[in-house]
Amino acid sequence: MYPERELTWLAIRKDALRLRIRLHRIQCAQDLGRISRPLEWLDRAREFLRRIQPVALFAAVPIGILAGRTSSRPLRVLGSIARWLPLVFG
Repeated sequence: MYPERELTWLAIRKDALRLRIRLHRIQCAQDLGRISRPLEWLDRAREFLRRIQPVALFAAVPIGILAGRTSSRPLRVLGSIARWLPLVFG
């Protein structure tokens, strides 16, 4: 059917293709690990917020009122954010 030289050439090409596929899979696994780091951080942050939710709901309104009365602009912004926390957590 095929001469010996063509079979040898096909075997070499097949091995080279398998090597490229293996290297590509390794590279994809490394890229996936690098991409998933921010998602892991977000997942941990969400769990943290879920744990402090009951306390945050009670503390948000007084903090918002106190921070809203100050003359410092960053604290007023923080006060606005704190007043909206119960709605966000709800």
